[in-house]
Amino acid sequence: MTAPAPRPHHRVLGRIASWPAAMIIRTVFTRDARATVNEMAGHVPSVRLRERRGVPYGKSGRSTTLDVFAPASATAPLPTVVWIHGGAWISGSKEDVAPYLRILAAEGFAAIGVNYTRGPEGAYPLAVHQLVEALRVIDSRAEELGVDRRRIVLAGDSAGAQLASQLAALITNPAYAQEMGITPPLRPDQLVGVVLNCGVYDLGALSHVRGIIGWGFRSAMWAYSGTKDWADDVSGATMSTIDRVTPDFPPTYLSGGNGDGLTRVQSRPLAARLHALGVETTTLFWPDEHQPALPHEYQFHLDLPDAREALGRTLDFLRAHTR
Repeated sequence: MTAPAPRPHHRVLGRIASWPAAMIIRTVFTRDARATVNEMAGHVPSVRLRERRGVPYGKSGRSTTLDVFAPASATAPLPTVVWIHGGAWISGSKEDVAPYLRILAAEGFAAIGVNYTRGPEGAYPLAVHQLVEALRVIDSRAEELGVDRRRIVLAGDSAGAQLASQLAALITNPAYAQEMGITPPLRPDQLVGVVLNCGVYDLGALSHVRGIIGWGFRSAMWAYSGTKDWADDVSGATMSTIDRVTPDFPPTYLSGGNGDGLTRVQSRPLAARLHALGVETTTLFWPDEHQPALPHEYQFHLDLPDAREALGRTLDFLRAHTR
């Protein structure tokens, strides 16, 4: 049985207590993100793009804005990738994935990066409700934004992959949407695929990850959920999309590096679960002995041939499911 949620003031106190560790993690992630953005920027093709930056979808300022990238030559709505950035739910922004989205746009897609309120400033499930609203706005303003509303792919990296998988589950699992008190923002047939890189899908398993990554994610979840007991709380239960996927979950691309401690306990088990349900699943995993050992978020390190292979496989998946 799921434990009852802590009372609101307990969540507020929990978020306050989590601030020091959260700020340390955010500082490190922000530094690393800048370096990765610079690396990706060198791989953006010289294709003229149309960019719309900072489009508001909600009333929480910059936290509820999105960016849209598309080829300038486009004359009709395009298949669309909505990308949710990572950062352990407490850091990161849509700017961190902008070069990657420019690469996707240069290949003929509308690519949308979405911000959301991070923890500890906002507590779960605020970000989920914001992203639901973002999808609702993208759908309602599809013509204006150049979006083909019949061909939408949800994508994300790290914590963003968890959020993308959660949104896909909400759209395709009515019982889960009812449990969360959410009206799905898209019809299941509009969601033609999901791209998940280096994500978290089983919060119970996450609580047992050791080392610096384990400490980081446990601290981040404390900040994001507002309780140190998140693994046994309703937040941990409802965030574990491995328990919410159904045979109606969209075709899915899953990848993770062999040097990423999350791959073995998160990405591979979700792939196995989807396969058992009969969901079309494309995976890119690497042997344990692969060198160099590919770290968390390896897919953005495009100086590596393995990351460029992952990009090619991602584009193949997108083309196959948005024809």
